[in-house]
Amino acid sequence: MRRRPRAPRRGSRAGRIVLNASERLTVVGGGLAGCEAAWQAARRGVDVDLYEMRPAVSGPAHRTGSLAELVCSNSLRGAALENAVGLLKEELARLDSLVIAAARETAVPAGGALAVDRERFSALIEARIAAEPRITLHREEIRAIPLDRPAIIACGPLPTEEFLASLDAVLRYCHPERGRLHYFDAASPIVAADSIDESAMYRKSRYDKGDGDDYLNIPLDRDAYTALLQDLRTLDRHPAKDFEETRYFEGCLPIEEMADRGDDVLRFGPLKPVGLRDPRTGATPYAVVQLRKENREATAYNLVGFQTRLTWPAQRAAFGKLPGLANAEWLRLGVMHRNTFVDAPRLLDARLKLRGSHALYLAGQITGAEGYVEAAACGAMTGIHVSRQIAALQPIDVPRATALGAVVAHLQNRDSPDFQPSNVTWGSFDRDAALGAQDGAGAARLGKRERRRLLAEHALAAVEAFAAETLLLPAGYSR
Repeated sequence: MRRRPRAPRRGSRAGRIVLNASERLTVVGGGLAGCEAAWQAARRGVDVDLYEMRPAVSGPAHRTGSLAELVCSNSLRGAALENAVGLLKEELARLDSLVIAAARETAVPAGGALAVDRERFSALIEARIAAEPRITLHREEIRAIPLDRPAIIACGPLPTEEFLASLDAVLRYCHPERGRLHYFDAASPIVAADSIDESAMYRKSRYDKGDGDDYLNIPLDRDAYTALLQDLRTLDRHPAKDFEETRYFEGCLPIEEMADRGDDVLRFGPLKPVGLRDPRTGATPYAVVQLRKENREATAYNLVGFQTRLTWPAQRAAFGKLPGLANAEWLRLGVMHRNTFVDAPRLLDARLKLRGSHALYLAGQITGAEGYVEAAACGAMTGIHVSRQIAALQPIDVPRATALGAVVAHLQNRDSPDFQPSNVTWGSFDRDAALGAQDGAGAARLGKRERRRLLAEHALAAVEAFAAETLLLPAGYSR
């Protein structure tokens, strides 16, 4: 059964709809952002209807009907607090994040990164959603934007065309001058571990982080590297459709696009040999292809940074020439797909609510927040904000001096007329907000690691206070 939500009253704007504590929250999308939003709202006494169209209707990048399916890498990136995304994970953990708790419980070795067994990760999130009495999971497709109730749109970057048409209509209604945008994203190949010839490789994490053997490394000399470049530049690629403009996210470029940009781009990118000296020879290779564990049993490996739009026969030809992969069994070859996002700085406010609406929030990659953790962060923030609105509490912005605040800062950055998705970075942090102008100036003289440690300390203290304040509800509100 497919449910079409009620349309708003004729002649009324969404901003005129009055909410009250009896309202249920509608969350559209059972990915990381949607699950996190539902979880945070439920923890604050709100009853939630969570809609996920799979398995009845599937998107082009999905392979299962599971909630919180990781469709690209199984890595949630760096875990250390010196990394902006590592701090973002810890901030979410302080908010009792469903996604971060599940990721840590299903982690697989990945050096300094947090990578997960993707099947166990999804299963754990689905089990906890099912066990939460305030969340009702609906396995059906929402085909139009609900405007007559508080809602969070966490449809991901690849909603159906009918849903996109509904979103376009809402955007044009609220902001006639702005439409939806899009770019392309890609997924890396996965190879079966028992088909790999490890004699051509060595086990080592960059700079020996983690257990030191979380990655398999394929050393390339100059000739092997040059041959790979030639294949990437000349083998067949999937063409873009005529109506789609090819715009890539710079943090997740197809490997052939990087090869096209210069001979050494890959050697300073995903094939960077720094910190990966070959223990067998004592020498640093010319370039290194890294393979990362896909699951706890280490039965599958992901080619790190090899997201691609090469055709499948071209991938088999090019990657099968890499040392140790001549007899590779490819469990998944690289795929290319369109990702859709809105012009967040001009369409969304600081709480990720659509300007001109009363209670329509967006979360996840549809906002232009790139990355699994950033998607979960958007879900957490919108779940908190809409809960306060339903409960008639004063709105509270996330602290500016946090990684959560840095995510919002990017989504509110109007300096560039051409908004593009981005991961969380230290560049979006407000150092003065964290440390004060005087202490911030002093911190600028510290080393990078010490400065970031200081920023992280202040950020976590701010998040603790934010968490305590946002868990409060009016007397008698919990139903």
